[in-house]
Amino acid sequence: MTVSRLQLAIVAVLAALAAAAPAGAQDPPSDPVIADGVTVAGVDVGGLTAAGAREALRAFFARPVRMTFAGKRMSARPYWLGARARVPQAVAAALAAPVDTALPLRVRILRGAVHTWVQRRANALERRPVSARIKLIGLIPRIVPAKPGRALRRDAARTKIRAALLAHRRSVGLPVRWIRPKITAREVGPAVVIKRGSRRLHLYRGSSAGKMNRVRSFSVAVGQPAWPTPLGSFYIRTKTRNPWWYPPNQPWAEGAQPIPPGPGNPLGTRWMGLNIGGVGIHGTYNSGSVGTAASHGCIRMHIGSAEWLFERVRIGTPVYIVAS
Repeated sequence: MTVSRLQLAIVAVLAALAAAAPAGAQDPPSDPVIADGVTVAGVDVGGLTAAGAREALRAFFARPVRMTFAGKRMSARPYWLGARARVPQAVAAALAAPVDTALPLRVRILRGAVHTWVQRRANALERRPVSARIKLIGLIPRIVPAKPGRALRRDAARTKIRAALLAHRRSVGLPVRWIRPKITAREVGPAVVIKRGSRRLHLYRGSSAGKMNRVRSFSVAVGQPAWPTPLGSFYIRTKTRNPWWYPPNQPWAEGAQPIPPGPGNPLGTRWMGLNIGGVGIHGTYNSGSVGTAASHGCIRMHIGSAEWLFERVRIGTPVYIVAS
């Protein structure tokens, strides 16, 4: 009986040891987890291990910064903007924090990174203003509307982007400065349309509604078949009261002498020279030639008509000469 009891005791001890050995091998000590309710920059990391918390915070911080500028949308990764989150330090603090603790996620921004990004984007976003202009469509001058310019307020933009990165915001409206065009549709000047075939000159003027209205029409003389008035788009380059006439270097003017202002002057009392050599709009004392093809390329008007037109056009006024 004594031996049997001893044997039973040994068997019991061996059985206990055998049972304890596998239990220790199957259940190694687990990684520490963060206490419940702990947040970092608003991200709930409670119950996560250090590795899980790092992954969650890196994904949170890597969200792109979405920006708008004058209706345009763009985005940039925080890394491109030089932002670096201090994730390891935040995770270490979270592991040591008690339940329901709110912790920050610190951010550092590399010097000059935001400045460089803003400078590069500004070159693509900014636009110079475009003044309103006149364009002949068919036989009628029309106003092509102006376009305002836009500039990025660069210092303010850099400040807003940095503030968003530090506060973990991912939406930024970039400040814009609108630039007024030099000439708006309401400020467009007059335009002249000359119909060579029908020998008519029409003056148009912009209205307060931004449209071109015909103000007045005149009968004119145009160039002879041998010296036709040129067709195309021109503008008034010079304006002269009581001009001298100087003979051009043309066969028909060979031997002619300059003529001072007065009744014998071929240019009348007003000269509006175009940006094409020797051609202009002017008065004529030869009233009978008006309405015919009688000039050497110029557009002749009655003296009073030329003086009236002279006061209503300016240097740069577009002049369209069409065939009709």
